[in-house]
Amino acid sequence: MSEDAVLPIPNLGLAQNYFVLSTPSLEHLQQDARKELLEGIEADHMAPYYRIVTATSALDLDEALLARMEKANKEELDKIEERLEEAKKTEGETDIADALRARANYLTRIGDKDKAVEAQKLALEKTPGLGSRIDIVLTLVRIGFFFGDHDMITQHLTQAEELIDKGGDWDRRNRLKVYRGLHLLSIRQFKRGGELLLDALSTFTATELISYNDFVAATIISNVLTLNRPDLKKKLITAPEVIQVLPELPVLADLMKNLYDSHYDKFFLALAATEQTLLKPNRLLAPHARFYVREMRISAYNQLLESYRSLTIDSLARSFGVSTEFVDSELSRFIASGRLHCTIDKVNGVVETNRPSVKNAQYETVIRQGDILLNAVQRLSKVLY
Repeated sequence: MSEDAVLPIPNLGLAQNYFVLSTPSLEHLQQDARKELLEGIEADHMAPYYRIVTATSALDLDEALLARMEKANKEELDKIEERLEEAKKTEGETDIADALRARANYLTRIGDKDKAVEAQKLALEKTPGLGSRIDIVLTLVRIGFFFGDHDMITQHLTQAEELIDKGGDWDRRNRLKVYRGLHLLSIRQFKRGGELLLDALSTFTATELISYNDFVAATIISNVLTLNRPDLKKKLITAPEVIQVLPELPVLADLMKNLYDSHYDKFFLALAATEQTLLKPNRLLAPHARFYVREMRISAYNQLLESYRSLTIDSLARSFGVSTEFVDSELSRFIASGRLHCTIDKVNGVVETNRPSVKNAQYETVIRQGDILLNAVQRLSKVLY
């Protein structure tokens, strides 16, 4: 394998399968997830991880399988240890660092979190090359993703950024954008996370973290929420990288295009399908599914209302393919929370927009900043005179 090749360890697909098996509402996906999880664990002899998933009853414990995998782990670690001892006796620092990385990577592959983190940090101390050091830190980030350890992810993303600022190459800079973007999505920072993913769209190489199709899906999901209408077309709908994958992501194609084309009834159906098939089953996005759906609805309501001074509740309900009672209830909530600038005239069955004037907002900003400046000048004059 090339020295610059990035090993896809730990196998993040297995963490996704484990999430599905741990979520009762995803029962319809659990048969395939159970099969894939067991096959992945057996393929990499992941005895330590097998203990974790069987302890929570995600998989049934097979004592014979566990014994075989633990034997394979011991044999491989003994070989690596022999190689390390030989390197210490007869070879140079580079060979020692290689052996330390081999041990750290094997512990990472089998899902032994504590030992893997300790071994990766030791390898980091002994590895001289900047590129290899960045790769080790990014592996620590992936361990954090695998085990859902946000503190670990944040700590090592910061460390990776510091190392890359010292002279990281183009490829590692771009991979870091994907790592940071996914982490931001996982903590509900869709705007900044979406910007990073969009920036990496044409240069994506981080297949050790996420597949290309899943990466494009995450890019669409985050940016449909945050981009304005002209940018949605320019940066997503007409992007060659997105067009290439859209046939394999029909739900997101419907979501994006129906919002842009103002087919709000079809958009609502696509949004519901997105929630059920792409948000709730995704271990990074599931905690934010309700938030995302609510914000997308607000975005669609705003997009429609900005075209009118007023319109009837009946026509609004027909546009979204829902009942007047649903629209009335939902608009009332969003108006009360300050998310929609309109009022409901229930007597006449009309929704009237009352968007704040842009000029008024600019005027208020100038006055406020002028007050701040005058106060600063007055304080300075007291000091000088």
